[in-house]
Amino acid sequence: MKKILVVLSLSILGFSYSCKEAKKEVKEATEEIEATMHDMEEKMEEKTITIALEPKSETNVKGEVIFTQKDGMVFMTATMSGLTPGEHAIHLHESADCSAADGSSAGGHWNPTFKPHGKWGAEAGYHSGDIGNFMADEEGNAKVEFSTDQWCIGCEDETKNIIGKGV
Repeated sequence: MKKILVVLSLSILGFSYSCKEAKKEVKEATEEIEATMHDMEEKMEEKTITIALEPKSETNVKGEVIFTQKDGMVFMTATMSGLTPGEHAIHLHESADCSAADGSSAGGHWNPTFKPHGKWGAEAGYHSGDIGNFMADEEGNAKVEFSTDQWCIGCEDETKNIIGKGV
């Protein structure tokens, strides 16, 4: 009889331990699934920001920049007028504060990963704000289109989040 009670007790103890482990594994799996779902929703959600470009440094340059995030990519379209014909550059800056007459309040090029200045995609490195050069036509108009998976709109990764940056 004692052997039966001991075996029964050990069985109950083993069963209750197994249940606790199973509950723990289910909880961990549920948390992992929820985190994956959150990441997928964030990548699938389409977000758009439109920024008006205003003249600075006594120029007549103005325009609009539209950022759209879709399927894990950020697409940028910038249209500008009032430029001098020829080559220009466009960058994201550390801050969206453009209150200074010359725009210097926006800070330097956005560089959250502390890479050297360079052309986008360069092996030696480049700032996250180094979008690149473009040409303005004879009338001073230009359109720049750019896309990357290295930016996001409003995500938690501060090395990718373009919210609060200046153009």
